[in-house]
Amino acid sequence: MIDFVGKKHWFFLFSAVALIIAVISLAAFKLQPGIDFTGGTSMTLRFTPQVEQGRLREELVNLEHPEAMIQGSGDYFFIRLKELSTEERENLTEGLETSLGSTVTALDYSTVSPSIATETARNAGIAVVIASVAMLLYIAWAFRRMPSPFRWGTCAIVALIHNVLIVAGLFAILGKAIGVEVDALFITGLLTIVGYSINNTVVVFDRVRENISKVVSPDFAATVNISLVETLVRSLNTSLTTLCVILALLFFGGATIHYFILVLFVGLIAGTYTSMCIAGPLLVVWEKGEWRQLAQWYRFRKRPA
Repeated sequence: MIDFVGKKHWFFLFSAVALIIAVISLAAFKLQPGIDFTGGTSMTLRFTPQVEQGRLREELVNLEHPEAMIQGSGDYFFIRLKELSTEERENLTEGLETSLGSTVTALDYSTVSPSIATETARNAGIAVVIASVAMLLYIAWAFRRMPSPFRWGTCAIVALIHNVLIVAGLFAILGKAIGVEVDALFITGLLTIVGYSINNTVVVFDRVRENISKVVSPDFAATVNISLVETLVRSLNTSLTTLCVILALLFFGGATIHYFILVLFVGLIAGTYTSMCIAGPLLVVWEKGEWRQLAQWYRFRKRPA
């Protein structure tokens, strides 16, 4: 019997540290917006034979594109620069072929105007907020026969926000370190994480409700812990099978979806963790009013030896 609820102090402490790092990273570095949110042109180019990234960057500067952002290596490069017309794009690829002595094949090409990019960013934010509110109301309704159903919904949303912040903080760090940008696929990944996290948490909460009706224990904390243990194998199996799909996308998908896969991978791990170690124990603390005992535990740990 794994004592998830008994170790809640350590789980909360670990999550608090991770969230502080994520929030500080977001505040200090911010997310680097991609073409979908700022406007411009992006293209995925294949070079035959291969070229070095430094040489490619040098030639783009020579072709009057010093603002170009480059990702990739060897054969494939993802390039983002200011908005180009079709004629300007063709001139650019021809100029690269001539200067680099390599055949250039455009595998992907897209242009987004600044006005559309602004609307996309606004709609993405609205989508995340609406999804969170809708799930809060749904969970409160689904568990309406339980005491304080909004507590159940709020704990699930707290776990969801935890996962989103962890992923966003990681991408803020990657954006500062290696210039990773967020785009529409990033938002798609976040919404996928939102759905996955809620699904896992609802499964756990439903087992808690079922065990309460069976009166498996008079103690609410023990009931929650039994429910977590009973759903542990199911949660791990679901995560592992989903991981197989993510790895298939990683190995057989294109280079342009690698960061989308990273969002799913980190979100999968965070979602499994919060559904087992955060949402349930947080519900116990709230239902039993253990906030003061929790604070005293942390103060005791801070005392010098």
